[in-house]
Amino acid sequence: MRHLQRVALIAAAFAAIPAPAAAQTVYVKAGRLIDGLSNEVRTNQCVTIVDEHIKAVGLCGKAPDGATIVDWSAYTVLPGLIDLHTHRADLGQSADLAAPMKASPAETALVGARNARVTLDAGFTSVRDVGPYRGLTDVALRNAIDRGDVPGPRMWVAGAYLTIPGGGGELNGVVPNDQLPSDMRLGVAATPEEATQKTAYLLDHGANFIKTIATGAVLAIGTEPGAPELTEEQLRAIVKVAHARGKKVTAHAHGATGIKNAINAGVDSIEHASLADEEALQLARKHGTWLAMDIYNGDYINDVGTKEGWPEEYLRKNRETTDAQRAAFRRAVEIGVNIGFATDAGVYPHGLNARQFAYMVRYGMTPMQAIQSATGRAAEEMGRADVGAIAPGRYGDMVAVKADPLKDISSLEHIDHVMKGGAIIR
Repeated sequence: MRHLQRVALIAAAFAAIPAPAAAQTVYVKAGRLIDGLSNEVRTNQCVTIVDEHIKAVGLCGKAPDGATIVDWSAYTVLPGLIDLHTHRADLGQSADLAAPMKASPAETALVGARNARVTLDAGFTSVRDVGPYRGLTDVALRNAIDRGDVPGPRMWVAGAYLTIPGGGGELNGVVPNDQLPSDMRLGVAATPEEATQKTAYLLDHGANFIKTIATGAVLAIGTEPGAPELTEEQLRAIVKVAHARGKKVTAHAHGATGIKNAINAGVDSIEHASLADEEALQLARKHGTWLAMDIYNGDYINDVGTKEGWPEEYLRKNRETTDAQRAAFRRAVEIGVNIGFATDAGVYPHGLNARQFAYMVRYGMTPMQAIQSATGRAAEEMGRADVGAIAPGRYGDMVAVKADPLKDISSLEHIDHVMKGGAIIR
C-alpha cells in the first residue's frame, strides 16, 4: 500500500510540471525571394519557421498543420537587414560637445531603447554596435532586448572604445579628460599592457567584440583622421587577447598608415577606411580583412552639421575625407575587397540606415552586392551563421517590400513589413 502511495505521489508531482509549450510554426508565402546568399531570385517560395528559426524553404504547398500563415505573395522578401556600424546606446550627434556627459547612464540607455525600436521598424533586425561614450550601456541595452524588455534588433556590442588618452575615442574638448566620468574612460589605454587589461575587462563585462581606435577621428576634437593613434604593438596585444577568446576585433581607421598597422596587427575589420591608399586596399584584400565604409553620412554631416553649427573642425575633416572615402570604396569594390554594410547610424538619425544602399550602388556595387553586404556578407563578417539569410537554421528574420529592390535599391528605404524570429513587427 505504501509503495502504491509513493507511486501516486510521484505521478502527481510529474503531472504538476508544465508540459513543454507547443512549437510555434509560421508559414510565410513569398512572391519573390532573395535569400541573402545566392544571386538567385526565386518565386512561389514558402518559408517554414519553427520556434524562431527557419526550418525549410521551398516551393509553396500545403501549410503545416496549425501554422500561422503570413501572406507576402505580393512582395519581394529578403533577410532582415544588418548594419555593422551603429551607435545605438548614445544620444546622437549634435553641436553640443558635452551632451554625452550631461545625460546619465540611465537616460542614455532609455534613448538607446528608442533608437533600437526605430531601427527595427526600418527593417534592420541585427546590428553591430561599435561603442558608446557611456561604457557598457550598449551591453545593458542588448540584454534588455534579449530578455524582451524592450523591442529592438539583435545586437552585438563593443562595450566601449579602446583608445589612447585624448584619442579619437575620447570625449575631448569638454573638461580635462581625467575629470570625465569613469564610465566614459573604460577603454583608455596608454601602453600595450593597459590595452591587454582593458580588452579583458570589456570581454569579461559582456562585450561581443572589441572596437579599437587606430587613427584620429572626424567627429572628435583635437584628433586628425590621417594620424595613427593606437600603435601596431598595442593593436597586436588587443588582438591576441580577443582572438584567444574567440572574439573579433575591429579598428576605427581613416588614415592609410593606421589601416595598415591594424591589418598587420591582425584585426578582422576596418571601420571607415576613408583615406585608404592602394597599398592598404591590396593589403586588406590579401589578408581577407573586411572594410566597413560609411559612405552616406558625409553628405548628412556637411548639410545638417553646417545648419546646426557643429564645430568647424568636424566640418573641415568631413570635407577632407568624404570624397576620398568614396573613391576608396569604388576601388575596393573593383579589386574584390570584403565589404560589409556599415553606416555610422547615430551620427545621423537612427532608422535612416537604408539610405546608404543607393550610395553603394552609385559607387560601384550592383544592387545584389549591396543587398548581400547587409545580409549574408554582413553575417559572414560578424562570424554569425544564425542571421543574414533565408535558409534553414537561421533566425526567421525577414523584411518585405512591394517594389523590386534590384530595379530600385532605394525602395529599401521604405520597408513594408518586418519580421523578427517569426514574429511580425509591422
